[in-house]
Amino acid sequence: MKKPFLALAVLIVSGCFLLTVGAERAGAQGPAGAGASGAAQGSSGSSGSKSSHSLNPIKWVKKDKNSTDSNGSRSDIEKKLTPKLQAQGLLAADANATDACAPFTALNECLAALHASHNLGLEFNCLRAKVTGVQTNADLSGCKGSVGDKAQNLNKAIHELNPSADAKGGAKNAEQQAKDDLKDLGA
Repeated sequence: MKKPFLALAVLIVSGCFLLTVGAERAGAQGPAGAGASGAAQGSSGSSGSKSSHSLNPIKWVKKDKNSTDSNGSRSDIEKKLTPKLQAQGLLAADANATDACAPFTALNECLAALHASHNLGLEFNCLRAKVTGVQTNADLSGCKGSVGDKAQNLNKAIHELNPSADAKGGAKNAEQQAKDDLKDLGA
């Protein structure tokens, strides 16, 4: 008689313990669902305050503008690219790859835009603004279409700047040339 009573008591005590520990862990995780970030910060949903934290998980990943796939840093590769791009006529003699590629997240995107602008006779500043969504201090008054805050893919940007051009082929060719440029440098 004592054994079943003792077993039941141990079972009840261990169950209570597990429920307590589980509740603490769930509480430590914070609130979940819509408006969770506001609730975690102690603000109510009706106060109208905006959280600086995005709920989009893609925006949680930081893109490192200085990272490269292999040898050297991005700035080293840009220094090596500058004379090559100037010799090809992609950059003016007084320009450098670092300044031209600053708004781009990835160096290969910048090189593709440089090649596309050169191959198709497009203004690079306009193409850069459309592809990155970043407006630099360059004059964009001669650009066709709107140059807004939204980044576009290279294909769409080419088409907007020159509707008669083969945008898909031009983008594909420019992207291959960009890969070749980086491969030549060992990057």
